[in-house]
Amino acid sequence: MWAPWVISGLTVIAVYFLDRWENRHIKSLFDWVPAILLAYIIPAVISYIFNVDYSQADIHDFSRDYFIPLAIIAVMSSLSLGQLKSIGYKPILVFLAGSFFIAIFPIVFMLLFSETDLISKTLVTENYWMGIPPIVGSWIGGSTSQLVLKELVECPENIFLTVLVMDNILVNVWTILMFQTIKKSDWLNKWFRVSDVAIPEDIRLEKGSKWNPWLCALVLLIIVVVNNYLIDSFIVKVVLLSFIGLALSNFILKWNYRFALKAGGILIIVVMAVLGLKLQIATLGFNLPFFGFLCVWLLGHFIIMVLVAKALNVNMAWVPIASMANVGGIATAPAVTAAYNLKWMPHAIVLAILSMATGTFWGMLTIWLFKRFVV
Repeated sequence: MWAPWVISGLTVIAVYFLDRWENRHIKSLFDWVPAILLAYIIPAVISYIFNVDYSQADIHDFSRDYFIPLAIIAVMSSLSLGQLKSIGYKPILVFLAGSFFIAIFPIVFMLLFSETDLISKTLVTENYWMGIPPIVGSWIGGSTSQLVLKELVECPENIFLTVLVMDNILVNVWTILMFQTIKKSDWLNKWFRVSDVAIPEDIRLEKGSKWNPWLCALVLLIIVVVNNYLIDSFIVKVVLLSFIGLALSNFILKWNYRFALKAGGILIIVVMAVLGLKLQIATLGFNLPFFGFLCVWLLGHFIIMVLVAKALNVNMAWVPIASMANVGGIATAPAVTAAYNLKWMPHAIVLAILSMATGTFWGMLTIWLFKRFVV
């Protein structure tokens, strides 16, 4: 059946070029409806208008076998562990504290308030707990982790879209709040009596000549094809490809990090466009109690990082930077950082890439904890 391929292909092309169109109206649209969400909605709208169902089309199997694995290895191969040294261990600990809280808070919350309607009805009976691991993946790892964890937890499409919409609202509001917070960093340092406000050393994300992008693409494709041939388990594929990606970026001196990151971004849009074919718009809903839970979750993530930053006596500017590296990602983290110090932007990018590289594993921990102690 060629129609799903055409719809997905046209969606990817449209979203890719619209996202790069220097038109203020288009730019304002993508400030509130990011490309990743638009890529998911467009195929669903087309399916709804023409009253067709592509949820069982062969393209979904192809996406699971090739598009998602390629996105994983591309993103993972964009992280160079050597770049983390210039940041220092304290800001990384602040960042990891935020990630740890995101991964375990839902389980702790559900165990403490198991008798409430939010837990017993919304999260358990209505299966909204299945939307939590994709949120963990989104907040820590970005869209790649979100999609992988959606597949691992088998989150229903209607819940997944509801989660996407609420997540999009929260991230936009949170980005605005972090812009304002980082501008108050000096005041926060005085308020919390933080004395260590040293500026980290400069880093360079790219040095020297790199592999030709076509060669990198060929290597990634060959690895995925061989991986599919040798391994059947989706989880094993995810873990193995993640470590192979790290090996590529850290043991091949001329590996093209920039191409890997850009390829990963495009592949994420492809995966979302294919996934949108499964969505039935008529099932879309908005759950207010669940949205309230997300707000408490996100606020707690910020508070725990403030406490860790205070305990480590590290510049409070790292709190909004680490939060946006977790929640916002590769685009918003350096943008927020620029409001405080332009020289810190590369450090924010490295933290965001670290977030992308670890998000899937944090989400897998959340799923394991859910199945072990809650569900």
